[in-house]
Amino acid sequence: MELTVIDVPERKRYEARDAAGGTAGFADYIVTDEMVVFTHTEVDPVHEGRGVGGSLVRGALDDVRARGLAVLPLCPFVKGWIRRHPDYADLVYRTRPSSVTD
Repeated sequence: MELTVIDVPERKRYEARDAAGGTAGFADYIVTDEMVVFTHTEVDPVHEGRGVGGSLVRGALDDVRARGLAVLPLCPFVKGWIRRHPDYADLVYRTRPSSVTD
């Protein structure tokens, strides 16, 4: 299945669109100055089992990387996908060490 992954900022989500332009799946997010927080991913039941979720996450993460932001994967699907694809682990937001001293 050929998919195009696009950012739809007015809906605060990435969408995977099929060749006919229909939405096969989406990944909701919240964006901050430093990161994109993925909160929920959903694939249309008609398209389940065809790799839509993986293509969607890969496309979204590639876009986040190009924008120079980090990712906070609250969505279990996105978190699991990153765990299975360690070449994307560098995108995961990590808190900075504290610089507070006594």
